[in-house]
Amino acid sequence: MKLRNLPPLALAAAVGVALTACSPSEPEPEESAPESASPSAPPTSEAAPAAVLPTGEPQVLATGLDVPWSVAFLGETALISSRDDGDVLELLPDGGTRVIGTVDGVVHDGESGLLGLAVDDQGRLYAYSTGEDGNRIERYGFTGEPGSLALGTGETLLEGIPAASYHDGGRIAIGPDGMLYAATGDAGNPDDAQDLDSLGGKILRMTLDGAVPEDNPFAGSLVYSYGHRNPQGIAWAADGTMFAAEFGQNTWDELNIVEPGGNYGWPEVEGIAEEGDFIDPVQQWSPEEASPSGIAVVEGTVFIANLRGEVLRAVPVADPGTATEYYAGEFGRIRAVTASPGGDLWFTTSNTDGRGDPSGDDDRLVGVEVG
Repeated sequence: MKLRNLPPLALAAAVGVALTACSPSEPEPEESAPESASPSAPPTSEAAPAAVLPTGEPQVLATGLDVPWSVAFLGETALISSRDDGDVLELLPDGGTRVIGTVDGVVHDGESGLLGLAVDDQGRLYAYSTGEDGNRIERYGFTGEPGSLALGTGETLLEGIPAASYHDGGRIAIGPDGMLYAATGDAGNPDDAQDLDSLGGKILRMTLDGAVPEDNPFAGSLVYSYGHRNPQGIAWAADGTMFAAEFGQNTWDELNIVEPGGNYGWPEVEGIAEEGDFIDPVQQWSPEEASPSGIAVVEGTVFIANLRGEVLRAVPVADPGTATEYYAGEFGRIRAVTASPGGDLWFTTSNTDGRGDPSGDDDRLVGVEVG
């Protein structure tokens, strides 16, 4: 199979792939409509795109990655963050990678390090990482062309986000409104999630220069929503609906629809609580079958990367209380998922992060057609 807008099939030979774990036929998904799903999903537009699902056989696009955490695109060039060493990698046409720069002062301890990446329409890179004084968001320009890219000088847009060896959040994305959103964890201090004066346990919204937008729900504050434990996935449907995936503690992981000013309950509640002060998730799973990290919306489907669950989960935007699972156990832990410029689905494994069981070519970047 040749992926649209991907390196040619010669790539498979270059990186030694056609996945032996994959069936030559289309994957057999496990369909599920969990009892925990919200009984009343919010209505969506009649013009919403149809749901799409993976088709054909996945192809490994790169191997030997060191704890890849995020994938972003500068034009058609993929950029990958390496959590532990702070490197930003450029994916080359032959499946190799090269370091284009290292984010200064990255502190790796447990789950912390260089986490989310995003690129704006002016070709600037945004990076969420852990420094000596907490998590921060920085912006970089580029020099050179694809194949010889380099990071320019960085500038700090936001610092002082609570950090710890776990619960650092870390996903960033530019929304359809042109604003920069950041998912932050509670950094092991659950009460911060309910404290509007803390940046921990929140989804933040800011201008591309790091300023507070005038239409944020809390005047003078970057806080867009709160009551989050450790969200690591944010994405938008075509109608502007914002989805977020979140790690629970011991009971429920969550898929939420994010509303401005919304309180999602942590640490007062976990999962669907049906308490009027908090917004319930539209779907929930036990942590051992999920542990959701990155998410992406492609057409009418929310794709969710799952770590402990070791599956790629597909949730219809029009019916977000249901899900279909793909590749159970075939790739191990899955950390990030994104749509490529050509419309294919790309995802990264996370088997070298100290919690997985890496194979000889882990970690990997994998691509598959959807339709």
